Amino acid sequence: EFQLAGMNRRLAPELETVFLTPAEQYEFISSSMIREIAQLNGNVACFVPARVQQSLFNKFS
Repeated sequence: EFQLAGMNRRLAPELETVFLTPAEQYEFISSSMIREIAQLNGNVACFVPARVQQSLFNKFS
């Protein structure tokens, strides 16, 4: 959204772009970010189901 707001500003500087961030339970978390957290031995339990967490643990241990 931030990049889109910047592009909108360049294309139509007279218009203001407004965006709202969602509550945490509705946020999108990319799989690459989850993999990176898991590779660094971080806890991904709040982002993925237990089966996925175990699979990531097995892969990166």
